[in-house]
Amino acid sequence: MENKEYIEWENQVEVEKKINHDLLLEFGQRLKSQKLKSKIIKNHRANIELYINTFLLRNEIIPAQNGAKHIGYFLGDFFIRKASLVTKSTIREFIAGFINFYTFLNEIGKLSDIDLAEMKELIKDEKDCWLEKV
Repeated sequence: MENKEYIEWENQVEVEKKINHDLLLEFGQRLKSQKLKSKIIKNHRANIELYINTFLLRNEIIPAQNGAKHIGYFLGDFFIRKASLVTKSTIREFIAGFINFYTFLNEIGKLSDIDLAEMKELIKDEKDCWLEKV
């Protein structure tokens, strides 16, 4: 990648991070309105922020609303290899965060019913496999 292309890529990443920041704020408010404990809200937001601002933006720029299709690779490979302290509990926390976040995106019209259903089916089908890898 040439310098000009890299600068353009960095600019696009920054734009996407600003969009993600706003989504995370709104997501946090939605979780608060559901009367979840502040620790759970903080964990979900931190986990989703890691996913949408690190994993989805690491090579190609994938908007958060398109990220539901990539959680299998994230939980089944990338996260297990890259994170220092992965436990069955952290995998379960990420799964809960993904379900909450992508349900939220569906409710605000940024994710289709089909994509949400496919993500939930993927989680159902692959959860045990992801947990066995830890």
